[in-house]
Amino acid sequence: MTVEFQTSLFDSPDDLDCPDGTGGPDAALGPLGGTVTRHVLTRGAWVDVRPGWVSGSDELFARLVTDVPWHAERRVMWDNEVAVPRLLKFYAEDEPLPDPLLVEARHALDRHYAAELGERFRSAGMCFYRDGRDSVAWHGDTIGRSSTEDTMVAILSLGEARRLSLRPRTGGESISFPVGHGDLLVMGGSCQRTWEHAVLKTARPVGPRISIQFRPYGVR
Repeated sequence: MTVEFQTSLFDSPDDLDCPDGTGGPDAALGPLGGTVTRHVLTRGAWVDVRPGWVSGSDELFARLVTDVPWHAERRVMWDNEVAVPRLLKFYAEDEPLPDPLLVEARHALDRHYAAELGERFRSAGMCFYRDGRDSVAWHGDTIGRSSTEDTMVAILSLGEARRLSLRPRTGGESISFPVGHGDLLVMGGSCQRTWEHAVLKTARPVGPRISIQFRPYGVR
């Protein structure tokens, strides 16, 4: 599979990184620590954001486009079978991840959130949003333990930025974070139970985005 997308200005080659102008810088993780900003929500929920966690992220995006065995799914909704508006791939705990940088990212998340989470991130779900028509509706990741327990879902976004929106389950104003080009967003505390999140359709021209969701065991 090949796609065209608008690269980030921060990932573009320059004279130092690419003297011959043949490609962008290698993808690499930055630090976490004090670079992460926490946004406290209501009812014990919070969201951490680390912009540009992966530098040279467009290179990683391009690798995943071709290396991940993306597939389309159909699901039953309101007695109708409909196409899921994005491509998918789920990597279970015992399934090797498709790129060594994702393994490194999972280890870094394990270290950073060890004291708070108390366990490791295990699985990695992936979504490929091909354009603005691809989306995910309002939901919480409440299959498994997250329906009754606090947990974390760490999302690494590659490709063009899309807005990840959140709203309280009981009603109220929504908030949103534009994430793409190597940004990290982590939903924690009661977020999956007390808030919902979505990537909504948009009519404006947008390029493709890949979302990698790292989750602990028993959370889906």
